[in-house]
Amino acid sequence: MKLSIDLSHSKYDIVIERGLLSRIGKEVKEFLCTGNKIFVLTDENVDKYYGDKVVMALEEEGYLVKKLVLKAGEETKSFNTLPKVYNELLDFKVNRNDLILTLGGGVIGDLGGFVASTYLRGVPFIQCPTTLLAQVDSSVGGKVGVDLERGKNLVGSFYHPRKVIIDPEVLSSLTDKFFNDGMAEVIKYGCIKDSEFFKKLESFNSKEEVMNNIEYIINNCCKIKKEVVERDEKDTGDRMLLNFGHTIGHAIEQYYNFGKYTHGEAVAIGMYEITKLSEALGATKQGESEIIKEILIKYNLPYKLDINIDEIKEAMTLDKKNLGKKLNLIFITEIGNSFVKPIDQSQLSIIH
Repeated sequence: MKLSIDLSHSKYDIVIERGLLSRIGKEVKEFLCTGNKIFVLTDENVDKYYGDKVVMALEEEGYLVKKLVLKAGEETKSFNTLPKVYNELLDFKVNRNDLILTLGGGVIGDLGGFVASTYLRGVPFIQCPTTLLAQVDSSVGGKVGVDLERGKNLVGSFYHPRKVIIDPEVLSSLTDKFFNDGMAEVIKYGCIKDSEFFKKLESFNSKEEVMNNIEYIINNCCKIKKEVVERDEKDTGDRMLLNFGHTIGHAIEQYYNFGKYTHGEAVAIGMYEITKLSEALGATKQGESEIIKEILIKYNLPYKLDINIDEIKEAMTLDKKNLGKKLNLIFITEIGNSFVKPIDQSQLSIIH
């Protein structure tokens, strides 16, 4: 399967196919014509399974390859990591004709993309996402960045990859916890844009059934995101809808210092809690939060906020979608239809 994102200044393909990782050298060769160096950025978890395989596939096509393996986890996506990566690039003498390849989940993709956007004022990079969450969401659309102590993704840029290479076979190495983590983002797409897709997700009864349909799932999510990004690349309108559940989700992650919940788990809680709020405000059809709750339970995801909303209000106000004293929250009218709703912070007290 192949999708193309077509922007005014950039066009690139998303290629989705089982076994792509073993042919990654040929996939890169279609794009990289002038440079001969590829800098592979990955983490310890991914490197164990795929690091050497990817390096060998690239070297077989005649490229000089250097691999940098970082510690796994959200704490790696910080300014403290940047000097190490920049120095490794300088030591390898990477120039603007060469390539950075991000091999990993959202942390590696976001960090590596930010490095690519800033090193030498911009070098090409290719995303090779290895988690379900990154395959359906963070690898597509050009958002790159790092975290600050006060919140996620508060420093970053819009910098698109030259290609996104998605091999669904790598998902077999994910634990159930991190597979389910990605399913939260998959469910999000159904909530905001596609009720039929949501119903399809409700119909699956096992992980095996999900994996038998995984190309369809990934393709549908990427298709929705592609269409939204093409309409609103810089996140000022429709693209905000992709953050359904994220304002509360990011605040939960921040509150627990990224230790208690994965990103998808936090977003799952955010989707349920924000829909309870929007029902209480009369913006959402009654009963939709229960439907969301049931599908989250089905995919072994949490749904209940276990702290008072007041505990995370400050983190929520730092969300990039907010303007002035208003919080820009993403609500659904019903499953499959969403909109941006500015509300006063005082209205958050409705959440219990």
